[in-house]
Amino acid sequence: MAKVGVIFNVYAEEGKFDEVSQGIKSKLNPASMDAQEVAFGIKVLKVFFTFDDDKESSSKLEDSIKAISGVSQVEVSEESLI
Repeated sequence: MAKVGVIFNVYAEEGKFDEVSQGIKSKLNPASMDAQEVAFGIKVLKVFFTFDDDKESSSKLEDSIKAISGVSQVEVSEESLI
C-alpha cells in the first residue's frame, strides 16, 4: 500500500470562486488548499490531497471535484508517491 499525494488546479466559474472553495473544503476535506492569482484577476485553487492508492485514485477525486457546483475546469498539477 503506497501513499499518494496529488495537487489539482481547480478553476471556478465567474463569480463562484468562494462557493467552489467552500464546497471542496466541506465535501472532500483536502490536506491543504491555496488560492493563487493566475492573471488579470483569474484565480486558481491549488488543492492537495493524500490517499492510499489501494483505497482511492486521483481520477475519482477529480470526478468528485468536477461534481461540485461552480467548478469549470480541473487539472492534475502534480502527482507522486509520498
